[in-house]
Amino acid sequence: MAYSITEQVTNVVSSLGKNLNRKISEVLMLLINHKNAGSLGALAGFAIAIAFTWKFLRSPSRRRQSQRKRRGSSSTSNHGTRADEDGDSEIQSPLLLKDNDAIVESHPPLKLTLPQIVRKKLNGSRKMTCQLLGVLLEESSPEELQNHATVRSSVVEVLTEIAKSCDVYLMERILDDESGERALTALENAGLFKTGGLVKDKVLFCSTENGRSSFVRQLEPDWHVDTNLEIISQLARFIRYELHIWPVDSGCVANNVFSATSLEQYFSSLNQS
Repeated sequence: MAYSITEQVTNVVSSLGKNLNRKISEVLMLLINHKNAGSLGALAGFAIAIAFTWKFLRSPSRRRQSQRKRRGSSSTSNHGTRADEDGDSEIQSPLLLKDNDAIVESHPPLKLTLPQIVRKKLNGSRKMTCQLLGVLLEESSPEELQNHATVRSSVVEVLTEIAKSCDVYLMERILDDESGERALTALENAGLFKTGGLVKDKVLFCSTENGRSSFVRQLEPDWHVDTNLEIISQLARFIRYELHIWPVDSGCVANNVFSATSLEQYFSSLNQS
């Protein structure tokens, strides 16, 4: 028949009590029978020591103290484990702290840098085609380009970052060869050919809008950037992503077509769709 732990402990204590009582009785008999004073004193001291030890072990306060020590040791061990776990959590996620069993942010999320945003927007793309007029140049028509060409200063940094990840081809419709030379000079003066990402040989010129569309089809880029909504619509089924640059939202042309007021606005903000 199986006994519980409590019953086993009770039996052991009872057995010890009986043995001690028997020993004490034997000591008392020796005290009565022995005549030698030295022996009597030694036996009496031994008996008193046994009695005192037994009483001390049976004391309720002693048992309570032992129980408290065991509970305290268990609690300390648990707290140590939690402390270690919390410590690991703080190392793995330094922005999170525990507050009344709730997890709160101690600092706002880190702001992404321009190179990080550009790479996220490109989404692994390796080739881009981009119109010059109205995107990289302040001029918006071939007629204006016959007189002057000015690179938009705000677009230089973003285009440089794009060129670090993508093979960039620039293209535009022009009315004469001088307009093409004027555009190349403006790009060179803006330092766009010094970084190594853009090269003159990848700046293409044509005489019609359909010519620009044909360039894009032949190059098969991952991205195309243009101001002409008709070209954007025609190329939507062939190009992975397109960006329509226009002062106002052009609406949903296709799921892979995005709209922005400028190239730098789209590629420098994660909120722009």
